[in-house]
Order: sequence, then structure tokens, then C-alpha cells
Amino acid sequence: MSGCVFCNRSDAVMANDLAQVIYDGNPVSRGHLLVIPRRHFASFFEATQQEREALFELVGQGKIFLDEHYRPDGFNIGINVGRHAGQSVFHLHIHLIPRYEGDIENPKGGVRGVIPDKRVY
Repeated sequence: MSGCVFCNRSDAVMANDLAQVIYDGNPVSRGHLLVIPRRHFASFFEATQQEREALFELVGQGKIFLDEHYRPDGFNIGINVGRHAGQSVFHLHIHLIPRYEGDIENPKGGVRGVIPDKRVY
């Protein structure tokens, strides 16, 4: 799609027929990756079963890549769907975020941190 920052990329770290992996341009940690379908659509819920399988195949391969190159201590995997969930680029992308011991004082709650008062419980 014309003007989409995720369409027609040539900087993939890895890829398959239906999806590709790039480094996040605004990483929250060293090695932060994005897994992106080749077809342009906004929501995870619009993906075909084949696209979901291809995307999560690359999430797994991305984890291995990050282990080998960055040696993180954990991972967060996230998908924002819709403006009110924080989506700012309306081409589906899955965040694969490596986490490192000490990157925040108390990581308890993980992805619950999207609503800060609900993270630590």
C-alpha cells in the first residue's frame, strides 16, 4: 500500500512467503523486532490462518535469533489492535521485545503494563 512504512521493505532480518522480520525503528530494548505480514491489513483478526502460522513461525525464529545475538533474559510479545490499544501504524505487526535483567526495577505484570496502575498486582 502506498505510503505504508511496512509495505515493500527490503531490510528483513528473516522472512518466509507470507511475512518478514525487521528491527523496530524505535526499539524499547536492544534487538526489538517486528514481525510483519507481507499483505497489508491492520488487525491481527484480519489475518488468515496461513498468515497467522507464518507470523508465529517467524516469532519463534526471531526468538532463536535474539538468543544467539543478544542473549536476553526474557521476552514480551505484543500486538496492538486499534488506536485505543495504542496502534499507530495500521499494518499489523507483532512486537518481539527482548527483556534484560534490570531493564526495569520490577517487571512483574509484564504486558499488563500497558495500563500502568494494573501492572504490579
